[in-house]
Amino acid sequence: MDADQAEANAEHGLDAHPGDDLAPLDAVIAERDEWKDRALRVAAEMENLKRRSEAQQNDARAFAIQRFARDLLGVSDNLERALMAAPNDSEGAAAGLVTGLEMTHKALLQAFESNGLKRVAPQAGDAFDPHFHQAMMEQPSDTVPGGAVLQTMQAGFELFGRTVRPAMVVVAAKGSGAQAANPYAAAPAAGQAFDGKA
Repeated sequence: MDADQAEANAEHGLDAHPGDDLAPLDAVIAERDEWKDRALRVAAEMENLKRRSEAQQNDARAFAIQRFARDLLGVSDNLERALMAAPNDSEGAAAGLVTGLEMTHKALLQAFESNGLKRVAPQAGDAFDPHFHQAMMEQPSDTVPGGAVLQTMQAGFELFGRTVRPAMVVVAAKGSGAQAANPYAAAPAAGQAFDGKA
């Protein structure tokens, strides 16, 4: 190796014998690995951002009608009240009006259902679910265990699993439903009629 080459190597921090000192090469490899790691992290972050954005867009599309649906629930409630208040005679104009109201209410509920808005109307004895039910009052009951739904005062609605309006319910008071709560209550003797009391 001539003197000029040796001098150039010395200027750039390279040893006269290339195999002797690999520190500069190790530094370049470490820097390359650091940049590769950064690039992978940025790519992963972009993928997560893309997934979050898609989920938010799907939610926005699914729940865009939530306010509109909530406004229409009042229309459904009024139709139900009109049906309950309508006379039960099967003649004349009143029968035609009731039939028309029933058909309108049924069509409205079908429109709700086809757009993902489902009616929530728990039956007596169903478990109380605070996500979909709102307890309006508590009453003692002989037939329903304590804490369960006793009666639905107003149906609720959910949109794709999200509560738009909770069902307003009456809940059985604690200690209700003695038969269900006490499995050791005396059974009636053979041939004796069961009167519902323990």
